[in-house]
Amino acid sequence: MRETNSQAEVIGLLSDPATHGAGPVERIETHASIVFLAGTRAFKLKRAVRYDYLDFSTPDLRHRFCDAELRVNGRTAAGLYTRVVPIVRTAAGGLALGGPGTPVDWVVEMRRFDQAALFDRMAAEGRLDTGHVVALAEEIASFHQSCAVRTDCGGKAAMTRVIDGNAAGFRQFGHDTFDAAAADFAIAHARACLRQCGPLLDRRRTDGYVRECHGDLHLGNVVLFNGRPTLFDAIEFNDDISCIDVMYDAAFLLMDLWHRGLPALANAALNAYVRETHDLDGLAALPLFLACRAAIRAKTTATSASLQPASEDRRLSQESARQYLDLAVRLLQQKQTPAIVAVGGLSGSGKTTLARALAPSIGPAPGAVVLRSDEIRKRLWGVSPLTKVGPAGYTPEMSARVYETLAADAAAVARAGHVAVVDAVFARAEDRIAIERAAGGAGVRFAAVWLQAPQATLIERVSHRTPDASDADADVVRMQCAQWAEDVRWPRLSAAADPPAVEALARASLRAQMMALDAAA
Repeated sequence: MRETNSQAEVIGLLSDPATHGAGPVERIETHASIVFLAGTRAFKLKRAVRYDYLDFSTPDLRHRFCDAELRVNGRTAAGLYTRVVPIVRTAAGGLALGGPGTPVDWVVEMRRFDQAALFDRMAAEGRLDTGHVVALAEEIASFHQSCAVRTDCGGKAAMTRVIDGNAAGFRQFGHDTFDAAAADFAIAHARACLRQCGPLLDRRRTDGYVRECHGDLHLGNVVLFNGRPTLFDAIEFNDDISCIDVMYDAAFLLMDLWHRGLPALANAALNAYVRETHDLDGLAALPLFLACRAAIRAKTTATSASLQPASEDRRLSQESARQYLDLAVRLLQQKQTPAIVAVGGLSGSGKTTLARALAPSIGPAPGAVVLRSDEIRKRLWGVSPLTKVGPAGYTPEMSARVYETLAADAAAVARAGHVAVVDAVFARAEDRIAIERAAGGAGVRFAAVWLQAPQATLIERVSHRTPDASDADADVVRMQCAQWAEDVRWPRLSAAADPPAVEALARASLRAQMMALDAAA
């Protein structure tokens, strides 16, 4: 990093309450910018710095990238970003925010929002829930679908530059923060992982998965604005950072949630994103993407620490950087244990509740991919998950398509090195055989549980459901109970108990099945 010219006078102007009419001015500082919060507005000043990945070294460059910031964030946060404003030298020789004069610097003006609505603040205070992250993942998926394709970026070469940049950053800014052996270990393992998935990354670039993304999708760049998750502060200054594989973009969110000790939310976000995009192909690169995101965070946090004078804040930043590096190493060291786990039972038996409870702790971070027959049926029918379909959506032919798709998707997840938890009734023997064969075809382990409960319990549960992808009602339960042949050989568990008790029983059963498979191997 090199600071290219002093902005002390500009910072003094923007820090002065008189510049904004009155009232206190708050400052939020990062290694690349300073945001001044005043009244109902916020002004973002780009620091006069140059890094290997960012160049704000001249007023002209800062002007150019202020304009670019307004444009790229207009895609997701048009309600937050208002205009670019010059800092001018007036005829009297002083500085002013806008108005006549010669521009000497530039700021992006934004509408100020409640800092308590930032997702990182909500997470820290325990206010972030599954509904928030599912809505966010859906927002990201929709955004990615609208992003321009960039076949000139991404691929193995781009991730090579990421890893090389992390290595250089560790040396330059982390020499007094990181253990050298740990830093070298993270870089070496990232390169080894890249050698394995490099062809996949190049193929995904050709297939249009590299797009003009956000580039910096951690929780601190998401705010609950006008009732919905809003992405802001997208990368405008470097195509190598923003024009990336869509799964690499989403990986920043997943890594951030995992790092904060929120595995259930990370898993919910992954599953919502995969449900919306059906991007099973990208799962194979997810461990590398997550590790690189953690390593980047380690690098930038160490960089911020290096700009601070010796203090408690600097010590805390250095400790945070080390935690990110430790996470990167753990993500790269994860044992790949792909498998297909089936959760069967009649409607109302609690399959979905159990599948979602199991998923965060099965397989590599951020947990298993849950494949739900109800959601696949709606996707094949061409409607949203909460849209009810009539009898035509439940013909034997349609149900056969659903179970064929479940088996194919589960095999794809397993081949990508992850665990698929398949949530479906599985009342027909041929459907149970098909999912077992899918595991065999993919060369991975298979385990299953069957949930059962009295008919009255099943009817009560489906009758009191909140809006859900399942269309099952009391009549459907009665029909299933009448038609079920009770020939299931999967381990049977009582689902009449409360969900934590059922989960404990399921974990014990699945663990025993996996141990038996390991012993047999």
